[in-house]
Amino acid sequence: QVQLVESGGGLVQPGGSLRLSCAASGFIFRNSFMNWVRQAPGKGLEWVSIISPVSDITNYADSVKGRFTISRDNAKNTLYLQMNSLKRDDTAVYYCSTDPTGLQRGQGTQVTVSS
Repeated sequence: QVQLVESGGGLVQPGGSLRLSCAASGFIFRNSFMNWVRQAPGKGLEWVSIISPVSDITNYADSVKGRFTISRDNAKNTLYLQMNSLKRDDTAVYYCSTDPTGLQRGQGTQVTVSS
């Protein structure tokens, strides 16, 4: 079955950076569009970014455009999210997902942006 395991979250100061990873298994990763979604405290799931199977297409939510970069390594079945210039509003649990709605996602990794 599909398994997605996120890692790399933590506590970071405003303006700092983090790199999230997602190890994927149980499906043909190299053929799949992949997404990052997040859920801030008390709010619903928010789509963050998407990447095509061969990385030729990427897209971002306006709230993270220019600060976050999605990438993937198909040889390692791994998805990444490089997050720079982090803001307090980026505090959330971050999930990788096979779909933009987050219906099929991992257990998540907590990102807290605070001084």
